[in-house]
Amino acid sequence: MEDDAPVIYGLEFQARALTPQTAETDAIRFLVGTQSLRYDNQIHIIDFDDENNIINKNVLLHQVGEIWHISTSPADKGVLATCYNKTSDSKVMTCAAVWRMPKELESGSHESPDDSSSNTQTLELLCHLDNTAHGNMACVMWEPMGDGKKIISLADNNILLWDLQESSAKAALSSSAALEGKGQLKFTSGRWSPHHNCTQIATANDTTVRGWDTRSMRQIYCIENAHGQLVRDLDFNPNKQYYLASCGDDCKVKFWDTRNVTEPVKTLEEHSHWVWNVRYNHSHDQLILTGSSDSRVILSNMVSISSEPFGHMVDDDDLSDQEDQHQEEKIKEPLQDSVIATYEEHEDSVYAVEWSSADPWLFASLSYDGRLVINRVPRALKYHILL
Repeated sequence: MEDDAPVIYGLEFQARALTPQTAETDAIRFLVGTQSLRYDNQIHIIDFDDENNIINKNVLLHQVGEIWHISTSPADKGVLATCYNKTSDSKVMTCAAVWRMPKELESGSHESPDDSSSNTQTLELLCHLDNTAHGNMACVMWEPMGDGKKIISLADNNILLWDLQESSAKAALSSSAALEGKGQLKFTSGRWSPHHNCTQIATANDTTVRGWDTRSMRQIYCIENAHGQLVRDLDFNPNKQYYLASCGDDCKVKFWDTRNVTEPVKTLEEHSHWVWNVRYNHSHDQLILTGSSDSRVILSNMVSISSEPFGHMVDDDDLSDQEDQHQEEKIKEPLQDSVIATYEEHEDSVYAVEWSSADPWLFASLSYDGRLVINRVPRALKYHILL
């Protein structure tokens, strides 16, 4: 049964880290990391059974500290990375590590766990990404099309490229780059581009967005003052290789063509507070999700800058002359951008929004109070895009 109603799951802890299980393309699955100061932290594996509209969960212990960021291997369903806080000598460090989940939890299960199986299991540590020389880890990015052996981490003002060796039990630093300049330069986030043979990443620090070539570790473009305040997040258009979205504390979402970075191609101003997340839909690049401290999730249709700005081309043979002429006029007009829906199921800051890796019409959002909401693209729009 397909229904547009949201499905809500509450964790008993605060949380800000969310990711789809990238390598799982059959079952709808998300991972959530908790931020508890008093208790052992956890990773909740959320399996969504869309036929029955129910959530099944498994919980893994993450005893090393509060989870600030979580990402999953594109190639191995069982492998993930976390950035977490660790206190040593009364100093708090944000570290990163690569983990494996228990074998029986690797792929999305649709059996409801009976109560006996809800006893918590532990993650197996594969390796630490050693950041003693580099500072606090902001995020870990996997090479998008890769075999799960290459990852990049951002630590303070350093970009670190790692090779995972010996079935990920060892991480070797293969190259690095540092931000040069005055003051305490720190990266807030980054994305690895799926284009250009995965040789480019984009990073955000303060109000600046930069592009880097991972082969030379040199900067290839720089968008100074991309936002009036801190840039929070970035995402690449999956179909248009030069298009990049950014969002930040100026409440704006901006779309850039990295070949000409003097002006954004488009700007969205729908949120009333910091925008924490922006995500392109993997299959339909006109669909953009954003989450904000205004407690709202907004789904926008940015069709004018998508890979199909004029709609689908129609096969000429199917049309009469009159229809033909009318159709041509219709095709030439660019389609209009619009906000499709605003979701208000959260009562706290929305720190993360993510599309499912298995179902392009389904997405999850997570607010700081531990509320995870699963929503669908409105059916009318889905059919409009498909037909």
